[in-house]
Amino acid sequence: MRSLVIGLLVVGFAFPIAAHVDDATDRTVQKDRKKLQGTWQVTSLVIAGNKANDEDVKKLTVVNGDDGTWSVRSEGKETSKGTSTISPNAKPKTIDFTATEGGGSGDQFVGIYQLGKNNRKLCFVRSDKERPTDFTSTTENQAILVTFKRIE
Repeated sequence: MRSLVIGLLVVGFAFPIAAHVDDATDRTVQKDRKKLQGTWQVTSLVIAGNKANDEDVKKLTVVNGDDGTWSVRSEGKETSKGTSTISPNAKPKTIDFTATEGGGSGDQFVGIYQLGKNNRKLCFVRSDKERPTDFTSTTENQAILVTFKRIE
């Protein structure tokens, strides 16, 4: 009986603590989502160690919603869109995303991100590869490294 009471007390204390942690995580996610929301100009793109042509890069923008949705546009025309989940408390911050329409529909990716006020950086790979741990793109890691500046 005594162990049942102790068990109930532990569970009674654990639930509010777990709820508080979940609330804090949700607030952190929403804070980063709000910072990500908007239109971003791609300023640099490196794929498996190969730097993309600056003229091609200038054509690319990404629009992020505050709900984890995103769309890639080339010269203003949507080429792909999808959804993402982020973990801003991870070190480095992590992102997982899936293309749901357009180019690469159904493809899943894992990555890391860095977020400033008007710039951000994203490094990712297909989900069957190991998540990047730093912001590098080489022929060995096959990562895609993208930098952005906010335009809206």
